[in-house]
Amino acid sequence: MYEKTRKMGLPPSDEGKKAVFFDRDGTLIREKNYLKDPAGVELLEGAAECLRALKERGFLIVIVSNQSGVARGMMTEEDVRRVNARMLALLRAAGAEADGVYYCPHHPAGSDPAYAKACDCRKPNTGMALRAAEELGICLSDSYMVGDKEADVLFGQNAGMRRSFLVLSGYGAKEREKIEGMAGAECAEDLAAVCARIVALGSR
Repeated sequence: MYEKTRKMGLPPSDEGKKAVFFDRDGTLIREKNYLKDPAGVELLEGAAECLRALKERGFLIVIVSNQSGVARGMMTEEDVRRVNARMLALLRAAGAEADGVYYCPHHPAGSDPAYAKACDCRKPNTGMALRAAEELGICLSDSYMVGDKEADVLFGQNAGMRRSFLVLSGYGAKEREKIEGMAGAECAEDLAAVCARIVALGSR
């Protein structure tokens, strides 16, 4: 679900709920390059377990994804929503829930004039984080980002999140060098490692 994100400030650091933001493709589900068929959705190993464990520790779960295939004319927003619905159904069947799902259908080089534009919602821009913070009452400075691309890590940093994790699934192994030495960023072998690290940081 995506609507134009309004400009707004970050919530005060002492207010709001903590959350973990997750990229979708290559992080929670298998990367399949512009996936438009919900039948192709496959949860990555440990995805449901990670989300469930974090929910049990009081984190909201928010999924944020760039879907430039819409702007490129390769899929429709309805295709994105159908894939998202299938992912959520598989997570629910495994005992995991998400509190919000947001996506950006834009790309400046897109072929569809309705979506071919620069926007504030395409990661690493912060529009999806700000919208989630407003709608779900999230304190971004107490929250975390998990993804498989440099843009995901930068998204978390730009939104003022506590830490961003690059998981080595999807494009993660190829993107690893891009975040080396980046403040507030860590690599994690898989979602189990991410979950353990967030739990450890959250107890401090």
